[in-house]
Formats: sequence, C-alpha cells, structure tokens
Amino acid sequence: METDDRKIVRAKDAMRKEILSIDGMATAREAAALMRSKQAYSLLVEKRHENDAWGILVVQDFVKGVIIPGRSPDDVNVYEIMTKPIITVPAEMDIRYAARLIYQAGIRRAPVDDKGRIVGMLSLSSLILDNDLF
Repeated sequence: METDDRKIVRAKDAMRKEILSIDGMATAREAAALMRSKQAYSLLVEKRHENDAWGILVVQDFVKGVIIPGRSPDDVNVYEIMTKPIITVPAEMDIRYAARLIYQAGIRRAPVDDKGRIVGMLSLSSLILDNDLF
C-alpha cells in the first residue's frame, strides 16, 4: 500500500495576506482608484455592523453595474454593485477542497475566514502563480 507523503497545504498557507477593504458607501470611482493603485482584482466590502455579512467587489461588478448600463462611477456606490453575502473559505481547509469550492461556486477568489475573522484572500490564479503546488 502506497502512502501519500505530501504535506497538506491549507487555505491559510496559499492565501494572499494583504486584504484591501472599502466601505460600501464609497463610490465606484473611489473603489476603482484603490484597486488600480494596489493592482488588486477585488476589495472586501466592510460590514456595517457585527451581524452584517461581508461583501466583495470584483472587476466584473464594475462591468455589470457601471460600464454596461452607462452609469457614472461617481453616482454609483459600492453597495449597489458588490456581491453580498460572500462565500468564504475556512483557513484550515485543505487547499484541494478550497479550490474545488471556489471553482464549483463559479467564482475566482474568496476571502479566507479564521474563526469569524477575514485573514486573507484565496484566488484560483494564486494557486498556480504564487505557490509551489506544481
């Protein structure tokens, strides 16, 4: 019987630790400027209160909520175009299951949750580009 001696890689091992966040009342222009300045593809949208859910703003939200309808980015608030609630990945989850969860949910990235606290961002592309999985 063969054994698999590979070390288990967890979501927290493969995540990007820098978390960029924004208030839902910010404008789409402010969000886009932040994303451009940090070369980010997503922003975590802050909770309004403890019992609120996290949101996420991704590039596709700008396309769908601002560009296609021809709205001014100064007249659109983040909360109008963000996705909420979001799918999070537990920090301790095996990376194989985390990747499957993200893929099957039809998303490209998900915040990593450690006991109710967002500690990083895991993206499908980071699994290939930023890690020694292959």
